[in-house]
Amino acid sequence: MATDKELSDFLENVERRAYKQALYAVRKEESALDIVQDAMIKLAEKYGDKPAAELPMLFQRILQTTILDYFRREKVRNTWVSLFSGMSSSADDHEDFDILETYEAEQGSEASESSADKVERMQVLSAIDAEVQKLPARQREAFLMRYLHDLDVAETAEAMGCSEGSVKTHCSRATHTLAEALKAQGIKL
Repeated sequence: MATDKELSDFLENVERRAYKQALYAVRKEESALDIVQDAMIKLAEKYGDKPAAELPMLFQRILQTTILDYFRREKVRNTWVSLFSGMSSSADDHEDFDILETYEAEQGSEASESSADKVERMQVLSAIDAEVQKLPARQREAFLMRYLHDLDVAETAEAMGCSEGSVKTHCSRATHTLAEALKAQGIKL
């Protein structure tokens, strides 16, 4: 169980890196600060009783989830703002008003994708997921920790109980295997 001092020291050490990660993801300073603060509060409230060794992985997961929650809220907020901002206030235009005629999806957003693009994207993601599942356990574990959970080499090595060199080797082999398998299927990333 982490003591209050260990928890405080951990949060102090991780704060700057977490802020940079959140800022890179959301590109808004105020939002990045809010995200990091929310993640720290969640860690302290819900996982303060965990061992100090588990805090880095728990915090990383909480931070990633908090960033995803931010994007979900923004998507909903932007959809409603764009839906209502195009409405006309003129009484005579109100009868012929059709929200679908005025709604335009933001360029590059998921809503602006064609059905074919969505299907293609889902097929590619499915193929990637299938190939990741075929990787040997240690390669898959290292690959997911490094590239899905954004842990650095040292954190991944600690979590896996191996050396940093082993993590690098596992990740390198995993990326090469995935690249070859996806190339064989005609998928270019």
